[in-house]
Amino acid sequence: MAAMHPHITPITPRLLRGMPLPPCSDVEGKDDRGRVLVVGGSDEIAGAVALSGIAALRAGAGKLQLATAKSASPAMMVAVPEARVFGLDVDDEGHLADVSPRLIDAANRTDALVLGPGMESSNASTRFATTLLRDGDAPCVLDAGALAAYDTPRKAPLILTPHAGEMAELVSRPREEVTANAAVIAREFASSTQSVMVLKGPATHVAGRDGRIWRHYSECPGLATSGSGDVLAGVIGALLARGCTPEQAAIWGVWLHARAGRRVASKIGQLGFLAREVSHEIPRLLMRFG
Repeated sequence: MAAMHPHITPITPRLLRGMPLPPCSDVEGKDDRGRVLVVGGSDEIAGAVALSGIAALRAGAGKLQLATAKSASPAMMVAVPEARVFGLDVDDEGHLADVSPRLIDAANRTDALVLGPGMESSNASTRFATTLLRDGDAPCVLDAGALAAYDTPRKAPLILTPHAGEMAELVSRPREEVTANAAVIAREFASSTQSVMVLKGPATHVAGRDGRIWRHYSECPGLATSGSGDVLAGVIGALLARGCTPEQAAIWGVWLHARAGRRVASKIGQLGFLAREVSHEIPRLLMRFG
């Protein structure tokens, strides 16, 4: 029997006003806004970590730590001077291989872990992500090459952010089937794994752990560009660190990312803007609800 199509709640400003973000008036210092640790990249794709980290700061995180390939860490320190940077060892193919006690300690001290930006899908990436998830207990946004580690036993909340192709691999179904049945597949996966699912696309579906599902149409084709998903992961991570529930962080993150993309498009054009430019619009959007 086919799965019943779920009731879908649209993500709108009215919905967001009903689930307000933690107020800035309660913040006394940067520690009160939460700490985000972004772990990912490789010898060739370290910039994704910077994109996520900057997005986290733009979304209000108080402290930022970045961990990526050791070869890229000096440049990362210059590119993101606001962050503490960990340089990690890589294997012969350039994939992260160093889950050191220092990194695990950082993962246990953070308020939100963003794991996977810039990591390629590989056995090495899955081993690395599994070890860090198993030994770290912070709420986590799982992205890109770390997604295959979703079933690592842990108590802390998990938010997954796959696009349709990555989701197809997770559920072993054709991409076309995932696209055609995104709401049902997202809800089934979230319920069975007790994670929050953000299934990205022109229509992005957010599925909660309790079976509820929300949807947002981006109406911005320019967001389908390199690094866009890294920005989204960073925004969601920041909202987690600031004290949002996983569902709330995912819903707000999807809306902020999409609306910021539309703002950039109105200034530059529907196509051709850069993912890094999307983050610049996040603070103005947050002011609207402040």
